[in-house]
Parts: sequence; structure tokens; C-alpha cells
Amino acid sequence: MRRVGHSKTTPQPRTSVWRTPGVPALLAMSMTGFCGYAALLSVAPLWAVHGGAGSAGAGAVNGVLLGFTVLTQPFVPRALRRAGWGPVMVLGLLLLGIPSLLYALTDELGLTLAFSAVRGLGFGILTVTGSAAVAELVPPPQRGAAIGAYGLAIAVPQLALLPLGPWVATEVGFWAVFAAGALPLLGCAPALALGRRLQHNVTMDRTDDPVRNRSHTFRVLLRPMTLLLVVTLAGGALLTFLPQVTDVAWITATGLFGLTATTAVSRWAVGGLADRHGPQPFMWPLVLLASVSMGVIAYAVHLDEGVAVGLLLVAAMAVLGVSYGALQNLTLLVSFQSVQRREYGRASAMWNVGFDAGTGLGAVVVGALAAGTSFTIAFAFTAAVLLTSLPLALWRPQTATPSPRPTTVEGSR
Repeated sequence: MRRVGHSKTTPQPRTSVWRTPGVPALLAMSMTGFCGYAALLSVAPLWAVHGGAGSAGAGAVNGVLLGFTVLTQPFVPRALRRAGWGPVMVLGLLLLGIPSLLYALTDELGLTLAFSAVRGLGFGILTVTGSAAVAELVPPPQRGAAIGAYGLAIAVPQLALLPLGPWVATEVGFWAVFAAGALPLLGCAPALALGRRLQHNVTMDRTDDPVRNRSHTFRVLLRPMTLLLVVTLAGGALLTFLPQVTDVAWITATGLFGLTATTAVSRWAVGGLADRHGPQPFMWPLVLLASVSMGVIAYAVHLDEGVAVGLLLVAAMAVLGVSYGALQNLTLLVSFQSVQRREYGRASAMWNVGFDAGTGLGAVVVGALAAGTSFTIAFAFTAAVLLTSLPLALWRPQTATPSPRPTTVEGSR
């Protein structure tokens, strides 16, 4: 299978994506940014409860965060064109980090929601600029590995801080978590360095087909975005409701750890495979694997609790994490392959909208269905939805003609 993005010119030397100019700064910025996001994801709702809010108010904290994230993401590409990479990325980190410190001033629900809204604006900027920067920095033959490295950089903070946040808030104090939530501020210096590299690399490509317009871009990106939305719907449902499915602490902790760990590893590992063989051969088996594992989770929830059932549930979540992580990488790779270079920002924005919208729908739709029936039926429904997305994984889209890239003295382009 041909590698999309190759030209018939003399190949240039390949370097490790970790040493590609601009990539270390991107990973540093992304890790600090996602540290701030992950530290407060489970603690900000607890802070609202500390102030007297009920379950609805606590749930609204992250609902507002993700809502403003999704609302922001479509506008980021235009902001990049008008203001430049460095200022936009620094703004995103400031909006994500400063409100984290302001939480300590009050636990009143209204202000807590307002701080979450501002953090959502910053997180929307961070997610779109981070994934778009990968496509700008790394040539197509190595882009799968680069997306994998980026995915690992943003997964490790979540793997470490999501489970630790509530414990630190209880045993040390909320102030410690709020301080960790301000870590994005440390990413401002790498963001400025990354911005200088991107402004140096990025040029307006005048060879793009003038017939292509926004509606065409939307159509070609709708398929990977929809597939990602369905997969993250399953992940969002489990991340939200597993503590309600079982009151056995070790099952909840081990299941969530297994899901997030295999997500991180698979998102990184599939990148090199996709560079060598293309993303298409892996997509439909991963969708099938996700559907089957979600069905096993539904079956395990239906059974009476016990050690064997708990182990079955944990194992199924770990297997689901393989598909959950790998398909994140592959759908982003397909998105970049489907558009021309000047559309990378839109591709990144649509991919991130699919990710965050799917996560939110997983909580809302599955929660509503479970309230009217049971978690067994709600999870079985999710498995069926995953299966219906199989045609999206089998369809082979037409790839865009690659645009010329500027050469660099490092020989990495």
C-alpha cells in the first residue's frame, strides 16, 4: 500500500520524530497543558460539592468545561491565521492555568462554573493547536509515529493525575490540586518557541486546488470525525459511569487504570504501523474489537458481582482501551490525509470536536438510557452503535494531493 504524502522526488533523510525541530517544544507544551486539565477533571466537581452543590451542580462543572471547549474549537484555525501560532497558544495556556488558581478563592457554584467556562476556552485552543502542529512539523511518512508521540505526551498526565487528584484533595488539600492545575503556565515558554518554529515553517500554499471549499472539507472530514465520535462515546460512558456500575473499589480503580493505560500505549504503538502500512487495514478490526469488548462489558455488568466477574470487566475495559487509543491516532491521521496543507487547522478542529462531543454524549445519552432501563442495556446499546459504524471504517476515502513542504537544513522534511 502506498504511503500517502510521498512524492517522486529524491527522498530526504529520516530522523526520529522525537528530534524533529519543534516537536520537543510541542510535547512540553502539551504535557503541561494536559496536566492542568487532568488534575482538575475529577476534583473541580468535588470542589463544587464542598461548597454545597448537589450532584446536578457537580456534573455541570465538567459539562460547562467541555461545552465551551467544543464551542471554541471551530474558531481556532481563524485565530491562528490572524494572530499567529505563538500568541494563540500562549493565550490558551493562560486561560487554562490562571482560573485553576482562582478556584481557591471560592467554592460558590456560579463562580466555579465561570472558571470552568474560561478553562474550556483555553482547553479548546490547546487541543486544536496541538494536533494541528503535529501535521505542520512532521512530514507525512512519519506522521503516524508523531501523532503517537503526541498522544503519549497527553495521555501520561491523565494516567497519572486523574486517579491521584481526588486522593490529593482529600489527604493534602484542594490547594495542592489547584496548584497542579496551574501547570499550563509553565508551557508558555515552549509554546513561544514552538510558535517561532511554526511561523518559520508554515507558508501559504498556492498550489492548492481552488475548487476545494469549506463544504468539501467538511464532507471529507465528516467520516473520520463521526467514527471518532462513536468510539469516544463508549469511552466517555465508561469513564463517567463505572463508579456507579460497581461499588467494589478495586474493580473501579483497576478498570479505569487498564482503560487509560492501554489507551496510551496503543495510541503510541499504532503510529509506526500506520506509517508503514497505512491506517486503513487497522481501522475495521479495531471497530469490531471495540464492539465486542463493549458487549462483554455489558454482559459482565449483568452478572452478579464476584472476583471472576470483576476480572472479566477489567479485562474487557483494557481491551476496549486498545481500540479507543488506536482509533484516536488513526482517525486523526486519516483527517490530515484527506485535506490539503492549509486545511490542517480545520481538520484538527473537526477531529477535536468529534472527540469532545463524543465524550459528552457518552455521559448524556448512556446516562439517560441507563436511567430508563439499566446499565446493561445502555452498554449493549453502545456496543450496537459501535457495530453500525463499521462501514465508516471500511470505506476508503480519496486522499488529498500533498502540498509542497518547505525544506530545512536539518534534512527532516
